[in-house]
Amino acid sequence: MEHMGLKFAASPLVLATFLVASPAMADGVPAGTLIENTATAEFSDADGTPQTVDSNTVTVQVDELLDVTAAWQDGSAVAIGNASAVLTFEITNTGNGPEAFNLTADAAVTGNDFDVTVDGLAYDTNGNGIYDDGVDVVLGAGAPTPSLDADAALTVFVLVNSPAGVTDGDSSAVKLVAQAVTGAGAPGTSFAGQGVNGSNAVVGTTSADADVDGSLIARLAALSLIKTASVIDPFGGSEAVPDATITFTIVANVGGSGSITDLNVTDAIPAGTTYKPATLTLDGAPLTDASDADAGEANNSGITVDVGSAAAGASYTVTFDVTID
Repeated sequence: MEHMGLKFAASPLVLATFLVASPAMADGVPAGTLIENTATAEFSDADGTPQTVDSNTVTVQVDELLDVTAAWQDGSAVAIGNASAVLTFEITNTGNGPEAFNLTADAAVTGNDFDVTVDGLAYDTNGNGIYDDGVDVVLGAGAPTPSLDADAALTVFVLVNSPAGVTDGDSSAVKLVAQAVTGAGAPGTSFAGQGVNGSNAVVGTTSADADVDGSLIARLAALSLIKTASVIDPFGGSEAVPDATITFTIVANVGGSGSITDLNVTDAIPAGTTYKPATLTLDGAPLTDASDADAGEANNSGITVDVGSAAAGASYTVTFDVTID
């Protein structure tokens, strides 16, 4: 090709060279990266001598993109009784630069049967995905998460407590909100000079603000205790006369959908009667009267049967005999 006496090389007129400081992340070139570009023209002068001319170098600094996602990790509703529970979430920095996030937990979600009390927010420090009291760091009021690198995720725990008056089977949700510390807003919003290495920070498609609900379900247990008595007199009848035997039967039924612990059934030996030794039973199995390895203890003051933990739907029957004085 010839133009105004100049002959240009057959190769492309402009050759572009891009220099990238580090490899691209999954979510784009890292923030603060300098993209440099220099054009080159090759030609022959009037004497046919090859010549090369370089343009000035143009440098563009990649801005920081502010993006975040949040996901609930428990998979199914977390059971809560009359005490505490932990909801597990994960937030991911889907931007292209390091960023910390402000976290809030909203327990007043529309449609809740009950609203829990949020006791605190914590993050997983040992990477086991389980809240470890005294190990995992509890965030102070208004404190952000540690800075997360691009594409890095953080497991977050929301610590909650059940209010009074919850009914078995009631459901509730808690919303976790994560927002970039640098700022959030409509996609494209720019924060001048607030990005990596003085670059601009630009809000991405997530608005740098993510939220997700975690679910709870009330699993409560109720205990009913029913006591009956039957009499056998010395004559083979059922009259409550001296020397007659009274068999007391106590039935403990665990209702609801939760469980209980430390179930202990006690009963005093009524006045005017004497405990009949070796008659204490649990679900038909004899228990010793002495305070030893089995669950029972009995004497003329009363009986004690230590059942322990009990799940919903369980039933336990305790019997013992006394003689009318």
